[in-house]
Amino acid sequence: MNQSETSKLSNLYWILSGFVIGNAMVAELLGMKIFSLGKLFNISPIQVSAPFSLTIDFNMSVGILIWPLVFIISDLINEYFGRKGVRKISFFTAGIILFGFIFIFIGTALPGADFWLELNNQDPSGKPFDVNFAYQTIFMQSGGIIIGSLTAFLFSQLIDAYAFQYLKKITGHKKLWLRATGSTIISQLFDSFIILFIAFYILGNWTFSQVLAVGVVQYLYKIILAIVLTPLIYLAHNYIDRYLDDEHPTEQLVYNPKDLSEINIASKN
Repeated sequence: MNQSETSKLSNLYWILSGFVIGNAMVAELLGMKIFSLGKLFNISPIQVSAPFSLTIDFNMSVGILIWPLVFIISDLINEYFGRKGVRKISFFTAGIILFGFIFIFIGTALPGADFWLELNNQDPSGKPFDVNFAYQTIFMQSGGIIIGSLTAFLFSQLIDAYAFQYLKKITGHKKLWLRATGSTIISQLFDSFIILFIAFYILGNWTFSQVLAVGVVQYLYKIILAIVLTPLIYLAHNYIDRYLDDEHPTEQLVYNPKDLSEINIASKN
């Protein structure tokens, strides 16, 4: 493999990885807010009775809105670079999130400047407002999200990578939709509940029924979005193939990120 091809693969890996890291970090910072689908569409609260005396009211974390994109891009990394590629970026992303949490903890502990406190001492209606307390409350709640999400992210990413490759052994290089959606269905079952259980039940003040109710809604959302965005995976796959300018359409390049000089060629059957 020549230097140009190796450079393209290297660029592809880090571009996809950059999206994973960026989306994951944004989701972590926004994830502490729970929003209502009912209020979003200006309708009365939606409540559905479920087994075990559970009431599902269609509330979700804001961070969950873009989280499925992380797993879609991870599937693309898995398709071109294998499980080693996914594991590498998963641990790197976890490190970046942990780095962010450390500075969130430091930032909330720093004393606020007097002029900043005075400039922000009222809300829009003129009522007294403690901006430093609000800052600490929001970001330290994000700290709980980060701890729960780190655990859920690594666990579900590794499961997703394994499930994707397992399905790929069965389907070969056909039926990308099956291994992408199938691996997401399996991995997100764990991700959707682990993060809520740790962040809001163990480290927060939610009841277990609230964890289950929100977890079910978030899991259904991820699965529906994974199915809806399936055409996007094929579009990205075709674009990447053109970018790599593969002269051998019957072969699949699999990049080993541990060594840029080693590219394995696996024949499509």
